[in-house]
Amino acid sequence: MASKLQQVSAKACELTKFVAKNGSTYYKQALEQNKQYIVEPPTVEKCTELSKQLFFTRLASIPGRNEAFWKELDYVKNMWKNRQELKVEHAGIAALFGLECFAWFCAGEIVGRGFTFTGYYP
Repeated sequence: MASKLQQVSAKACELTKFVAKNGSTYYKQALEQNKQYIVEPPTVEKCTELSKQLFFTRLASIPGRNEAFWKELDYVKNMWKNRQELKVEHAGIAALFGLECFAWFCAGEIVGRGFTFTGYYP
């Protein structure tokens, strides 16, 4: 355990040196590439206003997303009712989608356990 702590500490020190050396360059580059998104003047009040606009815009989009969800659910119900006419392609796509959802669930579980496959910490 102590050796792993030393390894992590050494990596963190190495990363700190790299960021200290190159961080300002990346920062300036990111600002230059995205200057069209910067609001002038960059004040706390403007940031507060923009965060409120984002929150309420997202809040206003809920009915549209809710409607799209119910349309999608109706489509799935309709396909289930007419499953005798279901093509192999549609069944394959549905199976792949289910498999992808399961894979994301498994990946989330692995990440949640600290990237271990068994949950055992040696």
